[in-house]
Amino acid sequence: MPVRRPVVLDDAGARFTLWAGQATRVELCLFGDEGLFHQTDLSPIGAGWFGGHLNGVHAGTMYGYRVHGEWDPERGRRYNPAKLLVDPRARALTGDFVAREETIGHRVTATSWEPHLRDDRDSEPWVPKSVVVDESFDWGSDQPMATPLDEHVIYEMHVRGLTMQHPGLPEDLRGTYAGLAHPVVIEHLHRTGVSAVQLLPVHHFASEPELQHRGLVNFWGYNSLGWFAPHGAFAAAGTRGGQVNEFKNMVRLLHEAGIAVILDVVYNHTAEAGPGGPTLSLRGIDNGAYYRLDESGEGYSDVTGCGNTLDLSSPPALELVLDSLRYWVQEMHVDGFRFDLTPALTRGADGSAMTGPFLPAVHDDPVLRDVLLIAEPWDLGGDGYQVGNFPSGWAEWNDKYRDTLRDYWRGSLHGVRELGWRLTGSADVFHREAHTRTSMNLITSHDGFTLRDLVSYDHKHNEANGEENRDGNNDNRSWNCGVEGETDDVAIVELRQRQVRNLLTSLMLSVGLPMLVAGDEIGRTQGGNNNSYCHDDDISWLDWSSDGRWDMTDFVGLVTEIRHTHRDLIAVDAIHRNADRSARSEARWFNPDGSGMTEDHWEHDEMGPLGVCFTSLDEDESTTHRLLLLLNPTPATVGFTLPDSYPAPSWSLLVDTRSNDRPDTGPHESGTSMVLIPHSVTVWSATTGELQPPSTH
Repeated sequence: MPVRRPVVLDDAGARFTLWAGQATRVELCLFGDEGLFHQTDLSPIGAGWFGGHLNGVHAGTMYGYRVHGEWDPERGRRYNPAKLLVDPRARALTGDFVAREETIGHRVTATSWEPHLRDDRDSEPWVPKSVVVDESFDWGSDQPMATPLDEHVIYEMHVRGLTMQHPGLPEDLRGTYAGLAHPVVIEHLHRTGVSAVQLLPVHHFASEPELQHRGLVNFWGYNSLGWFAPHGAFAAAGTRGGQVNEFKNMVRLLHEAGIAVILDVVYNHTAEAGPGGPTLSLRGIDNGAYYRLDESGEGYSDVTGCGNTLDLSSPPALELVLDSLRYWVQEMHVDGFRFDLTPALTRGADGSAMTGPFLPAVHDDPVLRDVLLIAEPWDLGGDGYQVGNFPSGWAEWNDKYRDTLRDYWRGSLHGVRELGWRLTGSADVFHREAHTRTSMNLITSHDGFTLRDLVSYDHKHNEANGEENRDGNNDNRSWNCGVEGETDDVAIVELRQRQVRNLLTSLMLSVGLPMLVAGDEIGRTQGGNNNSYCHDDDISWLDWSSDGRWDMTDFVGLVTEIRHTHRDLIAVDAIHRNADRSARSEARWFNPDGSGMTEDHWEHDEMGPLGVCFTSLDEDESTTHRLLLLLNPTPATVGFTLPDSYPAPSWSLLVDTRSNDRPDTGPHESGTSMVLIPHSVTVWSATTGELQPPSTH
C-alpha cells in the first residue's frame, strides 16, 4: 500500500503537497544556509490539499509552510501565517525548537498567539525546518523480519543513552544510529540473548519550553514533532537527510545480525502542548481536524498529561498516523511498534476508550496487521486503564506482573496466588485464547528505577530534575536491602546482586513475553532517580565501565538461552489440548517438601517458598520435558525436595542465583532434599522418554 510522499523529486525539481483542511492559502518557504531564499504559494488541488512544482529543488533543501486561514479559537481554528510550520509528513527535520522567554510555562496566554502579536519571521532559526530527502536506498534482500512476537526477548533501549559512553565505539559514532549498529554493540546484544531492540522514541521530537528554561532537555523523546522523520540528533551523517539513510542502514545491519527493530511511538500527543504551547505544525495546519478540543473549542481535551490529545476519530488524524506506521514498515523496514498511552489512540468521537476506528483500521490494514504490536494499555482518562482489553494480535505491558514480582521478591506479597497467575501468563487478566502471547512481562522500564536501583533504594532521589523531588512515582515497590543507596557492605552488595539475578531469572522464565531494559544487565544506576526523562548526561547514559561485580551480561545470556531452549514450555500457550482433550503442557506447583500445592495453600495469606514445574510432551508424545523453578524469597534457608511425583530419574541444575556462573554439578535424584539459601532461585531440567502425560488437574 503506497504512502503519500510530501515531496517528489524529479530531474527538474520537486513537487510539494500539503493537506491543510480549512486553510485559505498555503505559502511554501525554501531555505538555504543563509536563510529564506524563495517563497511561493501552493495551489488548491481539491479535498483540502495544496500542491505545486518548483524547479531547482534538490535533496537537502530546507523548507517550511505558512498557512493562512481564520483565527477563531472558539471554533478551534488557529491559523496564523506568522508561524513557520513543519511539514507533518516530512521525511527529515533539521534544527531544534528553541523556546523564547515568553513561551515558557505560565507566561503564555492564548491571545499571545494571535497574528498581530506573534510573528516568527525574525526568529526562524529557532524553528525546525523540513528537509527534502532522496528516498532511494539499496536494501538488497532485506525485509522486515517475520519472527513471531512470542519468540522474542525484547531489549528496551535509548539510541543515545546506550551508545554515548561505549568504549568500543569511535567517538564520532557515539550517540547515533550508526553506533547502535556497530559490531561491538551487536556483539553485546548477542551475549545477552535478546532478539529485538525496542527503541525509545526516534520520531523527531522537541524539548518542552519549561525544560529549556531549567537548562534541561526532553531526553526520552516522548514529545513528537515529526512522525515520518528519524530524530536528527541521533545521526552521525548530519541532519540534512543523512539521518534517513543512516537509520535504514542501522535496521539492515541489525536484521543481518538476527535482531528485530521495534519503535516506541508517540501518536497520542505532540510537542505543541496546550493552547499556550508553541505552534509548530498541526495546530497551524488544521487544529480542529487533528486534536481533541474541549467544549469551549479553545482548549484541548487532554488524557495524556501533555497538554493535547490527538483525535484519531477524525479521518485526517487517523490517515496521518496510519500512513506514518506504514511508512516505517514499508520504507524503513521496522518490525513493529510499542504504542505510548495506547487507549488515547482508541477513543471514539465521544471520547470513550476502545470505541474509535484505530484498532479496527490496524486489524484491517494489510501492511500493519501482521507486524509486532505492543500496547501500553493505559492513559490518564477516567476509563484509561485497559489492561486485558486489547484484541488478539496485540501484546500488552503487564503492570500487574511488574508489581507482583517486585512485591514477591521484596517480601511484601500477600499469599502466592497472584504470583501463580503472573508466572504462567496472567490468564486472569488476558482472557483470550492466546493469552500467553499477550502478557508483556517487565520488572523495570525506562520510566522508574533501574534494576540495580530497585534493590538499592527505598525512595526516589530526583533532586537533579529541578522539581524538588516532587516528580516521579512514589510507589516503587523497591527494597534497599538494609541501606539506602550505594554501600561497601559486602553482605548487602551480595544480597542486592542476588536479588537482581532472582528478578532476571523470574522474568526470563515466566510464561509471556519478557522485556529487559538496557543497562540492567551491567548494573546501571541512576543514583536513585526514577524519572530521568530530562537528563542527556551521565544519569541517563549507560556506564560501560561500571563495577565488574555488577556485570551480569553472561548471566542474562544463560537465562535467555534456557528460555529459548525451553520455549515450547514457557513462551507459548500454557495448556495445549489434543484430540482426546488430555493436556500436553502444564504448570504444576510444589511446596518445599515436594508435595503438590492444594487450594488451601493458594488461599493462605502467607508468602513463602514454592516451586513451579513446566511440563510438555513432544508432538509424538514420546518424550516429556520439564523445567523446574524453586523460589525462596524469605530471609531463611529452606530445604526443598526435588519432586518425585514425575518419572524423572534425575534433575540437572541449570541456574543458581547465588552467583553469575553456570552451575557445574552432577545430576540430582528425584526426592533429594536441596538447600535454598535466603533470597535465591534455582532452576532445574529433566527429560524422560517414558510416555507419561502430565496431570490434567
